[in-house]
Amino acid sequence: MKYQTQKVALPYFLGALLLFVVQVLVGLLAGTVYVEPNFLSELLPFNVIRMIHTNALIVWLLMGFFGAAYYLIPEEAECELHSPMLAYIQFGLFMFGALAAVLGYVFRIHEGREFLEQPTWIKAAIVVVALMFLYNVTLTVIKGRKTVVTNILLMGLWGIALFFLFAFYNPNNLALDKMYWWFVVHLWVEGVWELVMASIMAFLMIKMTGVDREIVEKWLYAIIALALFSGILGTGHHYYWIGTPGYWQWIGSIFSTLEVAPFFAMVVFAFMMVYKGGRTHPNKAAMLWSLGCAVFAFFGAGLWGFLHTLAPINYYTHGTQVTAAHGHLAFYGAYAMINLAIITYAMPHLRGREPYNQVLNMWSFWMMCSGMAFMTFALTVAGVVQVHLQRVMGLGYMEVQEQLALFYWMRLGSGAVVFAGVLLFVYSVLGPIGATRPARASSGLQPAE
Repeated sequence: MKYQTQKVALPYFLGALLLFVVQVLVGLLAGTVYVEPNFLSELLPFNVIRMIHTNALIVWLLMGFFGAAYYLIPEEAECELHSPMLAYIQFGLFMFGALAAVLGYVFRIHEGREFLEQPTWIKAAIVVVALMFLYNVTLTVIKGRKTVVTNILLMGLWGIALFFLFAFYNPNNLALDKMYWWFVVHLWVEGVWELVMASIMAFLMIKMTGVDREIVEKWLYAIIALALFSGILGTGHHYYWIGTPGYWQWIGSIFSTLEVAPFFAMVVFAFMMVYKGGRTHPNKAAMLWSLGCAVFAFFGAGLWGFLHTLAPINYYTHGTQVTAAHGHLAFYGAYAMINLAIITYAMPHLRGREPYNQVLNMWSFWMMCSGMAFMTFALTVAGVVQVHLQRVMGLGYMEVQEQLALFYWMRLGSGAVVFAGVLLFVYSVLGPIGATRPARASSGLQPAE
């Protein structure tokens, strides 16, 4: 590890992994309720379970982004972090806010807006935490070397903070509420989060392939240009049926179709960099997660999004299990996997050990990916059946749900495989790794200076 302040990333990665375990475990509880509707109905109703599941997802991904920024920015800027103490304080506040929000959900203290259920005081605390973080990383970049990777990363991180401010606006008109609600939800996950993902991927490709930085940066510019060009007006695919003017059906259909392009470019980019580099990096698990991220993001966010993004198709599919299939694979492929990739790459440096548990890590990759792929296929078929029975034939909602029971059992089983993979991943990066050995020159690991 080149810079001592990169160690600040460690608690963020640990917190992210803890919340990742909680998120998937609560997802298993939600899947159980689908097949056993009265399960925990008195103690923990389904709406609370779902709230914890989705909010834990958002928080652990953000915590992983913060950790990734604290790890890669000192190395890219070639200087120590501006204030490690501020970063530790920020972590404590962020984790406290996350736990307070979960307790609030359990005791029915929330605002009721999906994904933005946090009470106002927690939203304000999130803004304070974001400002502390942006102050810290921005000053670090300003005083150090400027690279395309850090510039794009900062653009994405500032975008996350700025678009979150729309969470404070909660108009009484439902159509207006949804318009601005998507300013947060869509412009995060299909806008500025893509910039964060692409910059982390570029950093990993530079470090693991040995390809010239200028080549990687040109690809990065192309990918983020495609992401912003398609993603901003692609918000229109959420405006089809919420009371907005009809022209959004055309705008949303055209630009959301183009949203496949940056994810396809990401696949080409990742595999071309590995092919051009021709360098066998010792951390094969990190390389596997990086390439897997590009592929699964393309399928989940790209192809599965395209399956139901056109207005005439979305008329029948919105709010069905087709949406659930797309959401699960997209979040896992695009954002969970990039976090797991940077954690896998950074953890040997942060712990001062070589990645001896790579085999277990790669097994966790295949377990999680196979489980998520099976879940996606099961939910997709369930969604097609649901659309035909409910939206075309006109059967009642609960009557149709009974017909989908088999697919819900399949989802629960595949979710259990994903959870086992998550536990194996945590063990592989945090568990015992044998006797300490001196770092080899060929490994790319360096002792702390």
